[in-house]
Amino acid sequence: MTATADDYLWFYDRFPALGEAYCLTLVSGLGPGDVVERLGATSDELVARCADWMDDVPHGMSLNDLGEASMAGPGQYGMWDGHLFGAVAVGDWCLIVEPNDFMGVDAAIAGPLSEGRRLVSHFRNVNGVKRFHWMEDGELRLRFEPPFAATRHGADPEGAVEAMRLAGFDLEGEARCLTAEDVRSHMGAVFALAENLTGVRLTPELLAESAYLGAVAPRPKG
Repeated sequence: MTATADDYLWFYDRFPALGEAYCLTLVSGLGPGDVVERLGATSDELVARCADWMDDVPHGMSLNDLGEASMAGPGQYGMWDGHLFGAVAVGDWCLIVEPNDFMGVDAAIAGPLSEGRRLVSHFRNVNGVKRFHWMEDGELRLRFEPPFAATRHGADPEGAVEAMRLAGFDLEGEARCLTAEDVRSHMGAVFALAENLTGVRLTPELLAESAYLGAVAPRPKG
């Protein structure tokens, strides 16, 4: 069954805080430990800063734990020096959840992570900036901003047009001011497109009830 925006309208309603600033990434053929290793991430600082007031760090972190930990870093306003994330296996895929971060749409990080496999990621920040990336074996196949889906970039910008249309994107529409309902619909559409490209259906229960492996990945140098 093809996913549509309506299948994911629950996300913004069920997880409003995460919906304001998040990055969700699906990468095939890797487990959480593999992702941590490939990213050169560690859990040491996360444990040092959070284990005394948070249970099950780093191997059994909840979605709420990740949200709180994302604001408990050593920098100004609780920022981390690297990218804090949680990872959980979903069948043959790994789901990477980043509250308040963007590692999954940083090609310098996601490119190497996608070598030999498929990676699909979508991002939104508190300023309303949005991105969708599809990478294949280290190559950026598709990149676009969800409110402006008619403008697409990457090595194969037309390769997912039918999947985008089925998900609910307007591929011919002109830029305009967005309503709250538009934001909700665009967010549903990016989730639906991610499912159509990966076959992985996310549910409120999966996000809320999973036990995540938490870690912090270094930021690329230079």
